[in-house]
Amino acid sequence: MTHHTPKYFLSGAVALAASLSFAAGTPAMAGKEDNTLNVAFASEPEPLDTYKIAGREGLILARHIFDGLLYKNLDTGEIVPALAESWEFTGPLTMEFTLRKGVKFHNGAEFTADDVVETLNTVITPEYGTRYSISVDWIESVEKLADDKVRINMSKPFAGAVEMLADALPIYPHEFFAENGSEGMAATPIGTGPYKLVSQEPGIRYEMERFADHYEGSPKSGATIDKIIVRTMPEMNTQYAELMSGDLDWIWRIPPDQATQLESRVQIISAPIMRIGYVGFAPESLGGDSPIADKRVRQALIHATNRAAITDAFAGGASKVLNTPCNPAQFGCEQDVTVYEYDPEKARALLAEAGYEDGFEMEMVFAAMPRPTAEAIAADLAKVGVTLILNEQQYAAGIGQWRAKELPAFFSNWGSYGIGDTAFILSNFFGGGDDDLVQNPELAEWLTVADSASDRDVRAENYSMAVKKIVDEAYWMPMYNFNVNYGLADDLNFTPHPDEFARWWNSSWK
Repeated sequence: MTHHTPKYFLSGAVALAASLSFAAGTPAMAGKEDNTLNVAFASEPEPLDTYKIAGREGLILARHIFDGLLYKNLDTGEIVPALAESWEFTGPLTMEFTLRKGVKFHNGAEFTADDVVETLNTVITPEYGTRYSISVDWIESVEKLADDKVRINMSKPFAGAVEMLADALPIYPHEFFAENGSEGMAATPIGTGPYKLVSQEPGIRYEMERFADHYEGSPKSGATIDKIIVRTMPEMNTQYAELMSGDLDWIWRIPPDQATQLESRVQIISAPIMRIGYVGFAPESLGGDSPIADKRVRQALIHATNRAAITDAFAGGASKVLNTPCNPAQFGCEQDVTVYEYDPEKARALLAEAGYEDGFEMEMVFAAMPRPTAEAIAADLAKVGVTLILNEQQYAAGIGQWRAKELPAFFSNWGSYGIGDTAFILSNFFGGGDDDLVQNPELAEWLTVADSASDRDVRAENYSMAVKKIVDEAYWMPMYNFNVNYGLADDLNFTPHPDEFARWWNSSWK
């Protein structure tokens, strides 16, 4: 849920070489003999009340412990039943769910409608302090209709409702939650998921065991690994050494250069994720009195930037150049759009047509992006006479200036909360809100229709019109999608997904 690039540990080549040397004489030994998956995170997981955390580390653990009413199969894009065996919209603002029977929590309690009512009616209150209000502020109330049936009354039309219910809103056991609250859930997380937490040193070490009574028919069923041990290990070189010695089976967020060095010794997978890099242009900034207010100038800047070369040089792996202001993996991210090829001559012609044949000078703030990438853009634009003044800032400061309409160009990234729906990126930047420095009423109207319609065809049609308009007007220069490098034991089967949630319940030994 953050706006920031994953925090990599850029350790030096010398240290890595030392680690490689240390491991060279140690035989590889994976965890399959005791059927234990050993995992390391560089960052500490947050306390495991998932309504109050944002870091992927804690959320990954939580998705093994808890279930939601629904689940999204990212391989097919299909929303499938989880704790709810069926659901339907019974009105524009009401959804009804028939709950699965025979489901047990890890403490032996039986799952019923009371758990759904207690959990959701609690986390929607301002007093509870759910970290991201967007996840629950569309819920007005939840009613129990029967022991196996609930109704959600929505406070507003929200097309992302089904996405949110698909594993992002876990259901807690009502009696335990009512008695112990958020702190109790963090200290003793009790869910219905495929793994139960059997011990934790918060932020340091977690041990999970496969839940023998996990319900049949779960989209997370079929786990074969008995035990998962997760440790926090800030030093990446230590992770590399333990992976190669067989003490670890799974690590992630390996910087591209070090992934290259490791791939001859361990299994390395590079996988695309939902996060994308972009340069936003702001026609409304500086009182509308800047070259960027001219569409031809914006188009010229995209033609002048060799995005393919920049992507190859700085993103690597599974990253690809994007032509749209969204991730192709997201629902509604139309790909049949105008493509701006790298063409400096065309860029010069467009600049001349706009009256800038001698070029101009422009500030570009960049945040949560590597300086060399910003410098590469500046170098390309200099070739067509545009001088970029680079200004690196923290994201909060940069977005503050953007919202104050002080920036003509802002280079950063956006992760869409890890959700595969275009609503979670387009509407933020083009829907008329604080981050919208385009303020195109037609565009905002299309997005409003797409965001609130329950008919997916209507949503797709309106997102398509919006994406084509944004691209034709060159309001953004999309750069590339991010990727994550995973380091795995050679005998581990693991499939990564673009939402950055590891699904160890699907992992197995070769």
